[in-house]
Amino acid sequence: MVVKLTELDTLLRFQQPPPTHNSSKMLRLFVFSCVTVISSNTYANELYDLPDLDVDGRGTPLVGEAISASHGTVGRVDLETRPITRVGEILETVPGMIATQHSGSGKANQYFLRGFNLDHGTDFATWVEGMPVNMPTHGHGQGYTDLNFLIPEAVDTVTYLKGPYYAGVGDFSSAGSAHIGVLDTIDDGELTLSIGEDDLFRLVVLDSIELGEQSNLLYALERETNDGPWELAEKLDKVNGLFKYSKQLDDQEFSITAMAYNSEWNSTDQVPERAIESGLISDLGFLDPTVGGNSSRYSLSGEWRKGQNGERTSVSAYAIYYDLNLWSNFTYFLDDPINGDQFEQADQRMIYGFAATQELPHFHLFNRDFIPVAGIQARYDDVAEVGLYRTSERERLSTTREDEVAELSLGAFYDLKIHWSSKLKTSIGLRMDYYDFDVTSVNPANSGAADDTLISPRFSSRYQLSDDTELYLSAGYGFHSNDARGTTITVDPAEGEAIDAVDPLVKSLGYEVGFRKNWGERSNTSVAIWRLDLDSELLFVGDAGNTEESRPSRRQGIEFASYFAFTDWLSLDLDLALSDSEFTDNSPDGNEIPGAIGTVASAGININDESGWFGSLRYRHFGAGPLIEDDSVRSDDFDAYNLRIGFAAERWRASIDILNLFDSNDQDITYFYESRLPGEADEGVAGIHQHRISPRTIRANLSWLF
Repeated sequence: MVVKLTELDTLLRFQQPPPTHNSSKMLRLFVFSCVTVISSNTYANELYDLPDLDVDGRGTPLVGEAISASHGTVGRVDLETRPITRVGEILETVPGMIATQHSGSGKANQYFLRGFNLDHGTDFATWVEGMPVNMPTHGHGQGYTDLNFLIPEAVDTVTYLKGPYYAGVGDFSSAGSAHIGVLDTIDDGELTLSIGEDDLFRLVVLDSIELGEQSNLLYALERETNDGPWELAEKLDKVNGLFKYSKQLDDQEFSITAMAYNSEWNSTDQVPERAIESGLISDLGFLDPTVGGNSSRYSLSGEWRKGQNGERTSVSAYAIYYDLNLWSNFTYFLDDPINGDQFEQADQRMIYGFAATQELPHFHLFNRDFIPVAGIQARYDDVAEVGLYRTSERERLSTTREDEVAELSLGAFYDLKIHWSSKLKTSIGLRMDYYDFDVTSVNPANSGAADDTLISPRFSSRYQLSDDTELYLSAGYGFHSNDARGTTITVDPAEGEAIDAVDPLVKSLGYEVGFRKNWGERSNTSVAIWRLDLDSELLFVGDAGNTEESRPSRRQGIEFASYFAFTDWLSLDLDLALSDSEFTDNSPDGNEIPGAIGTVASAGININDESGWFGSLRYRHFGAGPLIEDDSVRSDDFDAYNLRIGFAAERWRASIDILNLFDSNDQDITYFYESRLPGEADEGVAGIHQHRISPRTIRANLSWLF
């Protein structure tokens, strides 16, 4: 079997100047960006056309405020006591979401939601401070979502929505979306030191400075090193910085945010189950000691917001520099028995973007109130070079593919809210997206341009049965963009064979019904029954280590999300998601979707007592799922517990985290594909490849408030 290295997403470098054909688009984008995009902690409200909310956490009552059964908010209070193994687990605050890892800590997490193996973020859109995190036409995977630049202590809110029902949300949001906002100010400065097993060292400084009347500068700095529990020392070395200036005026808010991130690491990737069973390696072992990566991200964003409910305006813009060099080896000696199958993926780009929303004048017609909202969004990815390289011990041996890419996306939406009565409200939205791809390849046969336009109607309604109970009905078309290189390809770079291009944009259609009930002021339950049809899957291909376009699919399921505050100091959250996923075109190979998980559950008991004691015991579970289409090979169930317990005094806090409390050896992620170990037959062996959860780990945290 030949490794499909040509299908791997690839590398970008800034050493060469951008292609000249980008200049006119850059000029148009610059002029356009001078007049517009969106606000930080209020960004999600504006984007989704929500009322302004004072978010305390999951206990915030949303009856009368939420726009669907699967809309929710998570606050700082929900995060403070939560033990977090890795930054991407912040998205596990979204009910039904799982974040795992099959590689080193510097790589984006693997996400699962609503029956999707989202790979590293495809079909789930994420923003931080108004800036998109998903990377189109990325060196490793379409929609790549790397949250490692985020400092968890600085997170203020997470606002999430599931399904493609909201006019303000575009690419990558078929399964859902989330906006993460960071703090504007903090009452006391914090200096936090964490130490733990495997040479973990982490230092965080977080504080805000009052610069004048209603003006503040918040800053956060993070330094982390960690060798991890693997036999190959991870040697993670990460530095993060955040600076945010904010100013409040009479009816306006303004902020400028600068962020910086740099990281390098070694990886222990998934390994063949047969190598463990034969004793060749342990379940913490490795086969290639030179895989790993380095990455950096630098951003500057500005945000302005005026007005409250009535005629609100929000505008913001951002610029991001990003790079990644990633060395992987999933098949070992399958393709090259001499040098091995290691390859390098790299991605270097500049991203420019903006968006703006405007609540237009309300009007009264047929005895009904009409509230229109309009918005525009734009993004330009200047990918100077994208390529894939065969390597050995991180040294390049040959070039498989190398390209320059210019990708422009423009979106506009109009959303009309109609208040039929005090109890019944509907939202009718229409969204239009335009994409323009320009690819310059080392192989001229794969160069070219493509563009596409998609119009997506969206609808949601809510009916308030009582002050504490509400019903919802939602439907809408969504989409994800495909890798720009796939839209112009004609020749397989490795095999030299003719290959068909893919559609630039892939549609989805989703439906949802549900209800929400508040149990008093700080307890609530929501239930959503949903379905999503997708024109084409993006599936993980184990022998390529990447995703590729595949068959149409259907997913459907039911989700329960509950939060109960029993007292001021004791709360419980409990989430359960059940889904069924299948391809909709019958095939002799089978109709199961590899990697689709049918059951996800999580629960947490949280304590924050006035005496100073605090803690959280958290449980997460995801069920078995098919690894190939005929369901003859399946992954196992996964169960794990994390515990944090601590004490807070007036000027200091101390806590202990015990991660993987009961020392489970379940698999964080499992794949089925062919690989070849030293001494095995030339054709390779098909089998399960796994990456286990980290063994039980103890960390100590000490914070000083100043």
